[in-house]
Amino acid sequence: MRYTISQVAEKFNLTAHTIRYYDKEGLLPFVERNNAGNRQFSDDDFDWLKLICCLKNTGMPIKQIKQYIEWCLQGDETLEIRRQMYLDHREEVLKQMNDLMENLKTIDYKLEFYKTVCNIPVNGNKSSAEK
Repeated sequence: MRYTISQVAEKFNLTAHTIRYYDKEGLLPFVERNNAGNRQFSDDDFDWLKLICCLKNTGMPIKQIKQYIEWCLQGDETLEIRRQMYLDHREEVLKQMNDLMENLKTIDYKLEFYKTVCNIPVNGNKSSAEK
């Protein structure tokens, strides 16, 4: 089955503009075009797009994603380089997660402070006398 750029954009919660940008940047070399020049996406393309979104959402730069796709297109000779890229990226994601957890601790600390000074019960609801 073939999908339009609008259908793909909706499925991946992206804009058509973003998908065109990804294509312009060389992230979608596998996407075919019809006789009118419109992009036609296949079910297999969804796997690529899902991966691109994953890498982008976890902070990988477009340039590095493009490099990865180029390595994939080169075949098995780049397997070790690709594996190393994922190992490096995994470390970055774990660092991001750790940083987020530290930030969450600060937010929770501030919430506890405001709960105390605002005299709000644990469940977050004010008593009827305080409403």
